[in-house]
Amino acid sequence: MSPSDDEEGRQKVTFKLPASLKANLKIRSAELGVDIQDAVADAMRDWEKSSREKAVQIDTAGSSPFATWLTEATTSRFKSECSARGIPYVQGLAQSVTLWLANHPSPRHRPLTRTVRRYVICNQKGGVGKTAVTGGLGGALAEDAELAQLAGGASLDDEQVVELLREHGTPPSDAEYEAPELRVLLVDYDPQGHLTKQLGFKQVPADQPSLAKHMSRQITGDIRDLILPVEHNRFGGRLDLLPSCQDAFLLDVMISTARNRQATLEHALEPLEADYDVILIDCPPSLGMAMDAAIYYGRQRDGEQGESGILIVVQAEDSSADAYGMLVEQIDDGMTDWRIDVNYLGLVVNLYDSRDGHIITSSLEQWIAIGDPRVIGVIPRRKEQREAARTRQPLLAYDPECTQSRVMRQIVKEIL
Repeated sequence: MSPSDDEEGRQKVTFKLPASLKANLKIRSAELGVDIQDAVADAMRDWEKSSREKAVQIDTAGSSPFATWLTEATTSRFKSECSARGIPYVQGLAQSVTLWLANHPSPRHRPLTRTVRRYVICNQKGGVGKTAVTGGLGGALAEDAELAQLAGGASLDDEQVVELLREHGTPPSDAEYEAPELRVLLVDYDPQGHLTKQLGFKQVPADQPSLAKHMSRQITGDIRDLILPVEHNRFGGRLDLLPSCQDAFLLDVMISTARNRQATLEHALEPLEADYDVILIDCPPSLGMAMDAAIYYGRQRDGEQGESGILIVVQAEDSSADAYGMLVEQIDDGMTDWRIDVNYLGLVVNLYDSRDGHIITSSLEQWIAIGDPRVIGVIPRRKEQREAARTRQPLLAYDPECTQSRVMRQIVKEIL
């Protein structure tokens, strides 16, 4: 840091800051009509007051010089706090700016509907990638628009898939994609807790308050106390998680005696709906009562016109087709029994690789031939999603430019 006094009592101070944070800070300050130097001073002050235990390490690799004007007192307090926390100034400033961006959302953000969109990600067959799709779509829905633009629009790199998608009317790429910057809640509804673990969190212990206990009305506390923020500058404080709980294995039993048991998930999540634009449900591989509750939650409410619904994740192989048939039968039965309408948002074919041969490519053709619901995305089998899960990061935070991330953005464009 190299300060030099100016005429107004502030000093020009040179830090280092990651390029993405620098760009976001510049854009957000302009949007809000705030001087960057004032934004940085506010950011430092708020960060100094924030909890050290909840601070998230920011990747500062490749940071470049960043100059601003601060009072000597502001600079001194900031340096002292960095020393107290045992972190370098670049990390302290990165955390400060990240916090400020989260607390000062873009005025461009507007809820799309007067009711929250509810996306139910499901398939009763395990291993098809529901969790990967849920997490990827959540990240794409919450992603900062400027960063998404830098990462590129949606595209597919498998020529055969692109040709099939073009032939059947689903765009394989979108050069004009603009991230919607929505407030998103990911709900890990699967007792296995893969989404919770892949995002770097722990499942809720069986003896603690949980989504399952709220659904079965065993507790009356505020469900907001369970929410965990997925903190990364790419999502601007707009992405949260409701973690899985170990007692969710007993959920069917817990809600079996409930009156209107199909409405138990809605009863539990309703207090959260005003806080979000989109709620995504990562469903378990099951056709039980918990799935009934998810289907009912994704129904079309009065005044909606297809905003919410069911997104089915499949693979290009025969067993997925069998599971798909059983799931559709359950959805159709639910619509009849409960006198509701459920919108099919589409099919996502996951883990696709044309190099696996004719069975795979012909299965994709069969999925596309269904037509309704239509295929709205084909996610290639690549290493990035596995690597992101191993490093406990959201896909779009781990590699925003990879093909899988770009397809997630394509799917977002299709369902909004």
